[in-house]
Amino acid sequence: MNFYKYHGLGNDYIVMNPAEMGEELTSDQIRRICHRNYGIGSDGILWGPVNGSQVPFRVKIYNPDGSEAEKSGNGLRIFARYLMDNGLVAEEPFLISTIGGEVTARVSHGGRRVSVEMGQVSFDSRKIPVEGPPREVINEHMVIGGMDLIYCAATIGNPHCIVIENTLDTQRVKTLGPIIENHPVFPNRTNVQFAKVIDENRIHIEIWERGAGYTLASGSSASATAAVIYRLGLCKSNVSVHMPGGILDIAIQKDYAVTMSGPVTRIGQGTLDVEMFDHEEHTMKTG
Repeated sequence: MNFYKYHGLGNDYIVMNPAEMGEELTSDQIRRICHRNYGIGSDGILWGPVNGSQVPFRVKIYNPDGSEAEKSGNGLRIFARYLMDNGLVAEEPFLISTIGGEVTARVSHGGRRVSVEMGQVSFDSRKIPVEGPPREVINEHMVIGGMDLIYCAATIGNPHCIVIENTLDTQRVKTLGPIIENHPVFPNRTNVQFAKVIDENRIHIEIWERGAGYTLASGSSASATAAVIYRLGLCKSNVSVHMPGGILDIAIQKDYAVTMSGPVTRIGQGTLDVEMFDHEEHTMKTG
């Protein structure tokens, strides 16, 4: 079982090509591969290119908990780099299809930098989705543990909940993130971003990623958060989003279509041994 590992600002993914595998991965196998102790360790698996799409390159994006994600900005940049590394694309723009929609990617600087036109951000409760009447989910209230949080919600093919605060506390993100992710107002769960506006050109965010947990960087999170803060009039249309893993550049159009640009690093490649799947699932959770 061949694998190829990359990271985008510390957000690491394993690419596995179905043509080299012969069969789909099970959710148990995905969890084992992504596990930091019992597997290779990653923030997810990019399964592709997948056949059966009119778009030349289709990819399935799996979270470490075995669930499938609609879209991942860093994952898409990594997949684009993988395609170039294997001679499947050059530096001209090309399409990638996900269950969260199609995107246009472009690889430059020999693969070290990738831009992705992520699509249009929507704040529509029906599209995100968010429970309640149809509306734009802007500056609403959520009570958690007696605390009143003001949040906005958005989708860029996957759901996001953005909480803007004056200071960021990593432990607070790790504590409140999983509660917000699974809050009943979000029927499909949600990615969570705590954001601080540094100035009109810079935003700082910390991320709790749906199905993955605390994450050093996230392209879709950076894109959705930047669009929300631009919608609130707190930043310009071109903004740098600072995360623990590094910086992504976000360009926002008037219709809230977002282009994300940032680095991708190749870590290496190797072969998985089927022996790693021998242990019982409960061992991985409790050992």
